[in-house]
Amino acid sequence: MSKPNIIDADVHNAIGSSKDLLPYLPKVWHDYWLSAGPAYGGGWHSPVGVMRKDAIPPGGGMPGSDPQHMLKHHFDKFGIDYGILTGSGILGISLNPNPDYGNVVASAYNDWLVETWLKASPVYKGSILINHADPLAAAKEIDRMAKHKDMIQVIMCSGSRMLFGQRFYHPIYEAAERNGLPVAVHPGTEGRGIAGAPTPSGYPTSYLEWHNILPTNYMAHVNSLVCEGVFEKFPKLKFVAIEGGIAWLPHLMWRMDKNYKGLRDLVPWLKRLPSEYIKEHVRLTTQPIEEPSNPEHLNQIFDMIGGDNMIMFSSDYPHWDFDNPKMVLQPIRKDLRTRILVENALELYGAHTFPALKQEV
Repeated sequence: MSKPNIIDADVHNAIGSSKDLLPYLPKVWHDYWLSAGPAYGGGWHSPVGVMRKDAIPPGGGMPGSDPQHMLKHHFDKFGIDYGILTGSGILGISLNPNPDYGNVVASAYNDWLVETWLKASPVYKGSILINHADPLAAAKEIDRMAKHKDMIQVIMCSGSRMLFGQRFYHPIYEAAERNGLPVAVHPGTEGRGIAGAPTPSGYPTSYLEWHNILPTNYMAHVNSLVCEGVFEKFPKLKFVAIEGGIAWLPHLMWRMDKNYKGLRDLVPWLKRLPSEYIKEHVRLTTQPIEEPSNPEHLNQIFDMIGGDNMIMFSSDYPHWDFDNPKMVLQPIRKDLRTRILVENALELYGAHTFPALKQEV
């Protein structure tokens, strides 16, 4: 038996065919799902595509849609012991204008995930998909799915109509804390469906422009969560910002701390500096980690945020900007690499979630 060496915090499993969800979806919604899918619309064209072409399963279909092929093509190839599944093309269900549809699709997806992926291999760990546009229904879905031991976090898209610290969303955090689960968000839906524009000044022109600016939405959500007192109200809650980068965090922490010292009367519920809440409650993932021309600058950023326990490795498989775990962390100082590759995930989700694995001899 051997303890895990690499835990991948962002692996995109895909639905192979729209028909795959039908056994888990109420019949009244079948035609809607088959004709519209998640139906949150919009988006920008990427000339390189979103998915890696070499990740298409041997039998065809969407990259990331075959559990067995993913084991060989990703987990075995790179020595990854466990992967946290974050879905593909489905997170934006929160941005469909019909909340009832969003709720039933999220539930159907979660049941499909358990049957199709979590039963396929113990290395797969699931994320409970919720429709954040209906927080009370989302809370019920969290309570329903948290009973499954391999569902280890809640996930929702980062595109939204309101900032996540606002009390409209608090039933989600209450349910997550009640069940001992982190709440994770993933980008890619900014500016789509019923969400607002992806920037305060409107819509970017190209995919490059849109992709560059995605971290600003994460900054807004983290700022909101802290200033609205979410982590005082839910002191055991952890918030995972997947695939949003890292280098923006020092600026946000410094600015929040400085302004808090002069404007703390506006947030009397806060008992500590904003940066202290962030260090305790917020976690980030590596992909797409910034790549400065001077690699040492990356280590300096980790020092600036005090981030030894904040960052978890993620590959973003099978997306176009996938990160190889054997290469991407080389610029980072050695003592921190192990924490990022495995230890921080063990601490966040619990060592019992990732038991020792049998090794071939």
